[in-house]
Amino acid sequence: MGRGGSSPPSDTVAPLPQRDGIDAVRVRLPEDPEGLWATVGEHLVARFGGAVGADRVAAMLDAGRFVGADGVAVRGSQPYAAGRCLWFHRDFAPEEPVPFPVGVVYRDERIVVADKPHFLATTPRGRHITQTAVARLRRELELPALQPAHRLDRLTAGLVLFVVRPEDRGAYQTLFRDRRVKKEYEALAPYDPGVALPRTVRSRIVKERGVLAAREEPGEANSESRVELVEHRGGVGRYRLLPATGRTHQLRVHMNALGLPIIHDPLYPVVVAEGAADDFSQPLQLLARVLEFTDPVGGEPRRFASALRLSAWPEG
Repeated sequence: MGRGGSSPPSDTVAPLPQRDGIDAVRVRLPEDPEGLWATVGEHLVARFGGAVGADRVAAMLDAGRFVGADGVAVRGSQPYAAGRCLWFHRDFAPEEPVPFPVGVVYRDERIVVADKPHFLATTPRGRHITQTAVARLRRELELPALQPAHRLDRLTAGLVLFVVRPEDRGAYQTLFRDRRVKKEYEALAPYDPGVALPRTVRSRIVKERGVLAAREEPGEANSESRVELVEHRGGVGRYRLLPATGRTHQLRVHMNALGLPIIHDPLYPVVVAEGAADDFSQPLQLLARVLEFTDPVGGEPRRFASALRLSAWPEG
């Protein structure tokens, strides 16, 4: 998305405020060449009834939960009009609160750099909707347009860059897309003097949709990570990880391939049962510690460091 430009069309501006930091859903009524739907209600039941039930859709219409571009509640009996836009808020399933705060490392008129805790998703996905970093920060900072410029795995803690103004979003997202951000991670894993470090690990990583763990397979490498040992104590090593690429679970896969699985990793080397409850007392010992880049809007050099600490480091 470019900066500046004209205002968005009225049918793309939500007439409903956010709820719990989550935008209303926009529904555009499609063309109906076969004349399947005489009314708005008939279409909404056909569209959403299979997921939530026809009675639930009807009850939402009766309660005025669907509104038009003018913010006025839409009746189910209104004639169907292809191209019309409606908005509504989904019903969110109860979510277990993540009992850790989202820290703010830096904030100005363009960006917010946050310290995302372990177990908190960056953006709404699947069963994690309101318990996400973006939803929490929108509420806590009163910044409804806030959006992340990139994502961090739910189980990984550390720095995430959020963009305050929609017109700046594309510039910051492009930084990450084009790999113009230097990222440094810290991990705690077993110490093995037989593993020669530092070294650069390259492999082909494949992540299939619906499968929890990624895997390495033969073929041209699509991932690269540099692994350095910083220090060790009591059989635990502190490692600096410098990813050159950003494959899903890349650092976790590469550390496991070295025989150094990250402490408390629920997927590598052994996959826990799908849907198992989070154990907040045993967070994955992986932290996005540093983000460094040249600001694409102001041109100034930026470097941010996390204030979080990994909990499994043995006390000296």
